[in-house]
Amino acid sequence: MYSNEDRQLAKKILEFSCELEKGQNVMLQLVGLNGIGLLRALVEHAREMEVNPYVQIEDTEIRRMLVETGDKKFWKGQAENDQLPLMKKMDAFVGVRAALNIYEQADVSKKANKAYADHFVDPVHYKERVNNTNWVVLRYPSEAFAMNAKMPTQRFREFYYKACLLDYTELAEAMEPLQARLEETDMIRLEGEGTDIEFSVKDQTWIPCFGKRNIPDGELFSSPILSSVNGHITYAPSVYQGKPFEYVKLEVRDGVVIDSDSSNNEALEDILDTDAGARQFGEFSFGLNPVIEEPMYDILFDEKIYGSNHLTLGNDYEIAPNGNESNIHWDLVCIGADVYLDGEKIREGREFIVDDLKSLNPENLLSG
Repeated sequence: MYSNEDRQLAKKILEFSCELEKGQNVMLQLVGLNGIGLLRALVEHAREMEVNPYVQIEDTEIRRMLVETGDKKFWKGQAENDQLPLMKKMDAFVGVRAALNIYEQADVSKKANKAYADHFVDPVHYKERVNNTNWVVLRYPSEAFAMNAKMPTQRFREFYYKACLLDYTELAEAMEPLQARLEETDMIRLEGEGTDIEFSVKDQTWIPCFGKRNIPDGELFSSPILSSVNGHITYAPSVYQGKPFEYVKLEVRDGVVIDSDSSNNEALEDILDTDAGARQFGEFSFGLNPVIEEPMYDILFDEKIYGSNHLTLGNDYEIAPNGNESNIHWDLVCIGADVYLDGEKIREGREFIVDDLKSLNPENLLSG
């Protein structure tokens, strides 16, 4: 019916991440049929908790067909007549992303993506689900997923569950000294191969992430002061809107991208031209999951790579705002840059080098 690992994962999601209580409502959304085992485990555990599951199963090819053909009127109807009224009744949301082909939407036009984002994703997810439910989103392992990670299937499954079932309570404790430092910081600088960029985070809000919204988890994020970002940055491989990028390089002046280069410049320019906010930055984060070592073309994993940072193009989060508004939110990841807080080097490459932060290094977090 489902594996023991999926049983453990379902329990962690519903009890720890969503913090569900008897009689509450949870939407269980499966996108891609590959994750049916985990969905079964979630439904069974929800009923054991006397929680009310509302189950949605979406085929990824059907979703692609709808996104390709949907316009403003179509998506407003989908949101207002179906998804938004239901989401408003939910106490929690679990989104299992189980697509076998991460490039399924690669050929969807910019216009179609914008209609979907503006009139469905924004009202249903960004405005309602993100702000008014205990939500968690995760991927599900597959042979295709293992291939992107460049691992044999069985080793990838072992890696996947180790990353997802991390002791997040221990990670949360280890994050506290870093959060305390960042809350007193004005300027952050990243310096590494192809990267030399700085920005202010003075008086910004810092949010520790330890299994409450994403699985796997492990990041500490805020947002830069909009006009303060200056320099250049080189990012690791990424996939956005189904389009692959082997690298992305940006040059930034006073918070705005003024020049760029990538392995897919036509697609990059389309993304940067989405709106004014797409050329500015809505988030900055430290990746802190000690199990995740290398990029695997999946941002829910890649943004948590230990020894990484993501300086995100596009929309900010209301919980840690800087005023940037955009229809994109692209978590591009920079791995292994030295990190300076107000001139003090706290991380050399991927290793924290100051005593109060060394507990975040993998050899300490995974020692138990």
